[in-house]
Amino acid sequence: MSKRTLSLTLLQLLLIAIFFISSIESRRTPFACDPKNRLTRSLPFCRTDLSIRVRINDLLGRLTLQEKTRLLVNNAIAVPRLGIQGYEWWSEALHGVSNVGPGTKFGGSFPGATSFPQVITTVASFNESLWEQIGQVVSDEARAMYDGGMAGLTYWSPNVNIFRDPRWGRGQETPGEDPVLASKYAARYVRGLQSAAGNRLKVAACCKHYTAYDLDNWKGVDRYHFNARVSKQDLADTYDVPFKACVVEGKVASVMCSYNQVNGKPTCADPDLLKGTIRGQWHLNGYIVSDCDSVGVMYDTQHFTATPEESAAATIKAGLDLDCGPFLAVYTDRAIKRGLLAEADVDMALANTLAVQMRLGMFDGEPSAQPYGHLGPKHVCTLAHKQLALEAARQGIVLLKNSGPLPLSTLRHRTVAVIGPNSDVTKTMIGNYAGVACGYTSPLQGISRYARTIHQAGCSNVACKANNLFEAAEAAARQADATVLVMGLDQSIEAEFRDRTGLLLPGHQQELVSRVARASRGPTVLVLMSGGPIDVSFAKNDHRISAILWAGYPGQAGGTAIADVLFGTTNPGGKLPMTWYPQSYVAKVPMTNMGMRPSGGYPGRTYRFYKGPVVFPFGHGLSYTHFKQSLAVAPTELQVLINTNLFATKNYSTLSSNAIRVKHAKCDSLSLPLHIDVENTGDMDGTHTLLVFSEPPTAIKWSPDKQLIGFHRAHVAAGSKQRVQIDIDACKHLSVVDESGIRRIPMGAHSLHIGDLKHSISLQANLEGIKN
Repeated sequence: MSKRTLSLTLLQLLLIAIFFISSIESRRTPFACDPKNRLTRSLPFCRTDLSIRVRINDLLGRLTLQEKTRLLVNNAIAVPRLGIQGYEWWSEALHGVSNVGPGTKFGGSFPGATSFPQVITTVASFNESLWEQIGQVVSDEARAMYDGGMAGLTYWSPNVNIFRDPRWGRGQETPGEDPVLASKYAARYVRGLQSAAGNRLKVAACCKHYTAYDLDNWKGVDRYHFNARVSKQDLADTYDVPFKACVVEGKVASVMCSYNQVNGKPTCADPDLLKGTIRGQWHLNGYIVSDCDSVGVMYDTQHFTATPEESAAATIKAGLDLDCGPFLAVYTDRAIKRGLLAEADVDMALANTLAVQMRLGMFDGEPSAQPYGHLGPKHVCTLAHKQLALEAARQGIVLLKNSGPLPLSTLRHRTVAVIGPNSDVTKTMIGNYAGVACGYTSPLQGISRYARTIHQAGCSNVACKANNLFEAAEAAARQADATVLVMGLDQSIEAEFRDRTGLLLPGHQQELVSRVARASRGPTVLVLMSGGPIDVSFAKNDHRISAILWAGYPGQAGGTAIADVLFGTTNPGGKLPMTWYPQSYVAKVPMTNMGMRPSGGYPGRTYRFYKGPVVFPFGHGLSYTHFKQSLAVAPTELQVLINTNLFATKNYSTLSSNAIRVKHAKCDSLSLPLHIDVENTGDMDGTHTLLVFSEPPTAIKWSPDKQLIGFHRAHVAAGSKQRVQIDIDACKHLSVVDESGIRRIPMGAHSLHIGDLKHSISLQANLEGIKN
């Protein structure tokens, strides 16, 4: 054998060895019930032919109390004698698989995962099928990484809190300010993530942070000390609405309780919220987890109990099943010894977490033999997944202002000055709770595909504390056929534990925009990256600034999407999911006031209650074409039938202020189909988002002035017409919540608003068969 042949053979053997080792590394061993383990494979908790309840009862009977308490925390211990591995419950998947939680790692065969736009941007698409599709892709990648030993199966996402205050640093993570919009997003994203087949789950989602949580750190008040004072009306009407949808419609496997107190009681120790509402009224099929260290915070910071054992007992008895943090592992055993808690209470908590693990197949033995066991590295960052990330960014971009220059022309605008601290960013585009993206296309790179670019940052970062770079930016604008300023915020300005104090552009950004606009030879376009709203009234009112785009945090393909919108490859169709307030608004509204409705000098919150001046309203968004909408078929009246089996005849409590309790109405018969014709009267194909609002009868003083009840995104070719059907559920969408937190359907004329269209539907109570 020659030396050359020998060396080739050794090389081939080496390659085979490397392949063999890497294949072993990327194959996950069974979490439990390994068929090769003769001691455990035949035990009842490993038998898939038995019910989950029987399997759990068998496993609980085999665990010691010490083992049980160490399973109550996110970094659950291994139980080698029963063939069970340790498990890290904390993983995140807000808008892509993330390594924020310790349960997920990148590297080796999994260097990154698809990073979709931040939630606030995705929601601006008002596209329910897109939200579910993103969830399905994220869970495919999550399962692939789990199969490769790099991730868990329990993801503490999505964040469905209402974006109540424009300064909240975590508003970027949420589905916006409207309860119906947030509810529909919550249910659809959860369905996509979990991809449930019967009782089986692909991954387990978690809706957080329950409830009335939307303050992190504002003027010395932080989330650990904050007591949110919330009326029963606002709780039922606003704050709880998306969580209910998560559980009831999305069938979510988990809910996370928040750090804050609600009306003097920590949410993670409130039996009315946990056992009473989440598990009792909404029938959660899953587990309740604390926000990280919140059980410790309840004792150490909020001083809710006199001893740590009392805190441990209070949370478990209230309905908490899992602690993110070590607190329950340390103090639960002592709480039982002191008689504050029974071992049966711990068993109940573990039954809820173990049930989710079993639904995920973690006690079914060999992972590769399970439904998603074939997923691996080739299923992460695929071309299709990257394309979906790009499409999501395109759909979420909102055109706020356009006096004519957009879309730009590759013939007339051959040289573009690209200016601003966010003009060539990468990680900024993916916002917070993100992982490692498959790759990035910055705005500068995206625009460079359409035109020759002259780039100047203008500011060294978004804080923009100096103006020494402004002259170079102005010089670039003078040389270009068009100028694009990419400004806004990033995680140094708005983030978890970082609320804003105001709504203006940071530092000297406004000065940079105005100076460049004055110097620009061609049209000036302002592109904003941010999670929260920004008061850009100056730009809205400046004729030199021809157009304004809001891109949110558009994800890994954000630069391509922005450029596609600027040059008309994509016709923008996004709508704002939150109100953009003027700076003067926040001077009147402390973040600590949780009230939604106006009172005295307090102006109220969100478009549903605030009636003052705005920079841009909720639902605002322009297009490069023109749409005309008309009602084709719409009912004018609806009989609301009373369910006589539930009607309380003695106190006649169904009717109050001429409004019927929802739980007493026959809701199955209260669906209203609206048929709306959408016509594209322009010369460019485009997408039109129909937003249907309801205005209840004027006699109902405690209701919102108007509220979103339905929406539909329709793509309509130029010169054509499309008929859209939106189904209105009277019990869900025409009901309002009274001062006592009771949801009622007001009788009388409800006015529907669809753009400029108005239509009245009269609701009448049918009391046949009811006797006083």
